[in-house]
Amino acid sequence: MHAVLLLMMMVFAAVMTGCSSGPDYKIDIIKELYYQKDKPSPFEIKVTEAGKAVTGLTVTADLSMATMNHGTVKVKFAEGKDGTYAADVKVPMNGKFEAAFLLKKDGEKTEKVIEINVVKPEGVAKINGQWITDKDVSFYKFINQLQLEINRDAARKNYSGKQLEEELAYLDSQEKVLDDQNKLLTQIIRLRSMALLAEEKGHKVEAAEVDAAVEKARGQYAQFASAQALIQHYGEEKFWDVEKQQYKLIVLAQKVQKDLVDQAKKENPKAGDQEIYYQAQKQYEDLLISQINSLKIEIL
Repeated sequence: MHAVLLLMMMVFAAVMTGCSSGPDYKIDIIKELYYQKDKPSPFEIKVTEAGKAVTGLTVTADLSMATMNHGTVKVKFAEGKDGTYAADVKVPMNGKFEAAFLLKKDGEKTEKVIEINVVKPEGVAKINGQWITDKDVSFYKFINQLQLEINRDAARKNYSGKQLEEELAYLDSQEKVLDDQNKLLTQIIRLRSMALLAEEKGHKVEAAEVDAAVEKARGQYAQFASAQALIQHYGEEKFWDVEKQQYKLIVLAQKVQKDLVDQAKKENPKAGDQEIYYQAQKQYEDLLISQINSLKIEIL
């Protein structure tokens, strides 16, 4: 009896060893999964073991809803840098999902199950948790359209003949850019990133500064009939309310520009204005790239 019991215990131990979950990996969600109708969303995780990034894994997952039966979404991840793994995932709806991960490396398999909450996105991108909404993108499209019409009016005032035709043809070609969401997002991200940097540096914006900048913009738009017509069609009150919010960011960014101009003047006391502004602009772009890289930016 004792021999039989011992044999059974040994077999049980062998079976348990074979079902071991492998290395003790930890999975953290780097980029949350969102539900977008008929469209996949980026999903990114980071795998660590004892606080260190784990590379060289083959990562797959089965996603299923926790409370409803909508089938299983199979996901295969591609490896990125420093233990990150990403995939584009199309889920049937928002809600709570169970993600059953299978991680393989050097013949060892690890299974991990985590719960994720899939929600509808509030916009098209996030900067440090703050959404860039569809309305934000639409407004920037309108601003670009406004500038395009101003440039057309200016061309008609300053050029004639063939030169005018060429200028108007070029401006017509820029219409396509208005629908380029990536370019619009880039404009938004640049401004918001620099405004955040200005606040980090201790800069603040007074209401009077914003009001002065907005009034200056009003005066510039008033010079062009096409701009006035577009603003009226958009809704003057709505336009200037949104524009005022934009100018808070613009004034903040201008404070960083002024800091860099002052610094360039101090470092190059004999340089002319053109050289000063060139150096300041170069430093501004370098600073902007560094700032963007330091922020958590998610684009859906």
